[in-house]
Amino acid sequence: MINSKQEEFLKLYEPIHDRFERFCRARVYGDMEFRDLMNETLLVAYEKFETLKSSQAFLSFLFSISVRILANQNRKKSEVRLEIDGSILKKQDNHAQTDLEVEIYFLYESLAKLGDDQRESLILFEISGFSIKEIAEIQNASESAVKQRLKRGREKLTEILTFESELKTGEVQHG
Repeated sequence: MINSKQEEFLKLYEPIHDRFERFCRARVYGDMEFRDLMNETLLVAYEKFETLKSSQAFLSFLFSISVRILANQNRKKSEVRLEIDGSILKKQDNHAQTDLEVEIYFLYESLAKLGDDQRESLILFEISGFSIKEIAEIQNASESAVKQRLKRGREKLTEILTFESELKTGEVQHG
C-alpha cells in the first residue's frame, strides 16, 4: 500500500515540480529557504494525501499547504530585521550571471516588499497561472477580493520597480 501511495504521489508531483518550485521561490523570498518550504509542504501533503479530492487539484493542494506553513511560521516568529542607515540588510546573490537572472532577482526582491496576500495573489495568477476563482479558493477569499489584491499588488509592484529603476539611474524626482 505504501508503495502505491508513493507512486501515485510522485506521479502527480513530477509534472508540476517546476511550477511548484517557482511558486516557493517567489513566495518565500527573504523569509526562509525555498527548499525548506518545499520539503515541509511535500511532507504534509504526503501525510494528508488521502484527503485530496481530485488529482487535478494537486497543485492547488500543495499551494494551500505551503501558504498555511508560511502563515504559521510568521505567526510563531516576530522577525527582527537589522537596519543600517534606513536600509534593510539583504543577502546578495553573487551567482546571478545573466540579465534574466538579475531581473528575476529584482522581481523577487520587489515582490517580497508587497503584503502577503497581494504577493501570493500575484504569484499564483501571473507566475503559476491560476484563475481568479482558484486563487479565491486557495486564499479563502472572494473573487472580488482577489481582483482587488491583484490590482493593488500590480500598482505597488510597478511603483517599487519604477522607484528602484530611477534610483539606479539617478532620475529620482525630489518633491
